[in-house]
Amino acid sequence: MATTTIQLTEAQKALLDEPLYAVVTDLMPDGSPHPTVIWVDHDGANLTFNTAHGRVKTRNMQRDPRVSVIVFDPANAFQKTLVVTGRAELVDEGADDHIDRLAKKYTGQDRYPWRRPEERRVTVRVIAEKISGTA
Repeated sequence: MATTTIQLTEAQKALLDEPLYAVVTDLMPDGSPHPTVIWVDHDGANLTFNTAHGRVKTRNMQRDPRVSVIVFDPANAFQKTLVVTGRAELVDEGADDHIDRLAKKYTGQDRYPWRRPEERRVTVRVIAEKISGTA
């Protein structure tokens, strides 16, 4: 069976270009939801975010890639909301540069200020199965 790739619209990408916080929900081993606040952006087609190997959400996504991300503009939440539900694809290559770009967007700093020497960053690309919202 062929699958259709769902990509972000220009309006949805514009929302992701803003420094708005988002919440990703992954699944714990017992199936319960595990929501966490994240920084988000996009790669032109897919919503992306960044985390580190060894964290609970990373382990959860490695075991079960199903995720849902919601981002909204708090000044206009009912008119500018995006929900992306799909599968997490974890990408190591370029993850350090990605977190630095997110740090610039969200903090104005050129480098991610909370980096630990031992941590290995990972970019998460959400391959959308459903996109909804008002953005």
